[in-house]
Amino acid sequence: MSRKKRFVQVGTGGRAELFFAAIATDYRETSELTAFCDVNQTRMDYANKLLTEKYDYQAANTYKTEQFEEMIAVEKPDAVIVTSIDRTHHHYIIRAMELGCDVVTEKPMTVDEKKCQEILDAVKRTGRNMRVTFNYRYAPHHTKAKELIANGVIGEVFSVHFEWLLNTRHGADYFRRWHRDKRNSGGLLVHKSTHHFDLVNFWIDSQPETVFAFGDLRFYGKENAERRGVTKFYDRATGNPLAKDDPFALHMDQNEQHKALYWDAEHEDGYLRDQSVFGDGINIEDTMGVMVRYKNNAILTYSLNAYLPWEGYRIAFNGSKGRLEMEIVEQSYVNAGGEKSDEGALLGQKIVVHPMFGAPYQVEAEEGIGGHGGGDTVMLNDIFGTPVEDPFHRAANHVDGARSILTGIAANRSIRTGLPVQVNELVKF
Repeated sequence: MSRKKRFVQVGTGGRAELFFAAIATDYRETSELTAFCDVNQTRMDYANKLLTEKYDYQAANTYKTEQFEEMIAVEKPDAVIVTSIDRTHHHYIIRAMELGCDVVTEKPMTVDEKKCQEILDAVKRTGRNMRVTFNYRYAPHHTKAKELIANGVIGEVFSVHFEWLLNTRHGADYFRRWHRDKRNSGGLLVHKSTHHFDLVNFWIDSQPETVFAFGDLRFYGKENAERRGVTKFYDRATGNPLAKDDPFALHMDQNEQHKALYWDAEHEDGYLRDQSVFGDGINIEDTMGVMVRYKNNAILTYSLNAYLPWEGYRIAFNGSKGRLEMEIVEQSYVNAGGEKSDEGALLGQKIVVHPMFGAPYQVEAEEGIGGHGGGDTVMLNDIFGTPVEDPFHRAANHVDGARSILTGIAANRSIRTGLPVQVNELVKF
């Protein structure tokens, strides 16, 4: 019997449980988690409580972030799982590879072109392997779209129109927490849209060449609320009477996970999870439009809005033989507010092909079960289990991770300058 693959995990916030729970349940025979690393001991202790009490698994050793290299030396992992805040990804990715480890990192791979270049250089220098966890690639309806396009059902794809909707529950959540500072997250065009830009790269089998974008903060933030006539403001919601009837408020004392992960842990690092979405200090956009030309000359028009009544997306692919349309409705969620299987779970789907000279017809796709349209389950087996042959090549590496974020990074630069951006001027592969 082959040796189990050893993992350690950096960052024990809201995204961490997806990975350590998988190792502790379905992949005990192939994988082993030996340690956590975080700036916050309370959060690591809570992660161990989940491991031992919820998943009946042994507790992991804990190391503070300044002990990262000591952890690698002691634990001797095969790979490091990176689920820390976005702006720190590059630090742990690069150092892990330099110390002889492979890396599995949450999206986005990093937040700007400088850090992206440093990661690409480190992969080349060390020869280590890196996976970026694009779970949306694995959702059955997304795989079906890839299959239809690859089989030439609509011919050569000339243009894509992609509209993503974040609602007032999930979308608002980015404006309560660390994501509201672009230095931490790269803004939604990097943190969230990395999923969407990766899907387009994956679907049309190309990469971005030229990007132009507009973006503004129009709904969230204090100034916008004042313009709409709001007169009562608060800094944070938990325990605050001013937030009692605010539908945008997050009350951490009313949710066991939020209380344990953040309310009980904030004395260590000062991180406030329940800030008002109508406060000062928000410097990311909530209303965004992007145009992209790809190397195969396809054109993407893309929009992202973070305050809408429903959650999901509409997309249309226009090709030389017809048009492919998809409408997907997802379950809304607040990060770490419930079961991981609820995050982006599929509520409804419709896939329609419009042949150029024929009657339109609906295409059936498997109903994905679990998080991110059913993609989580398939991806986790790919990482921790025994991967099966995949004709769609859904496993994403550092190049895929870079190409997805570079669309958003270029869009951020375009918003700042009002000019189109050539992606090949940002990094060298």
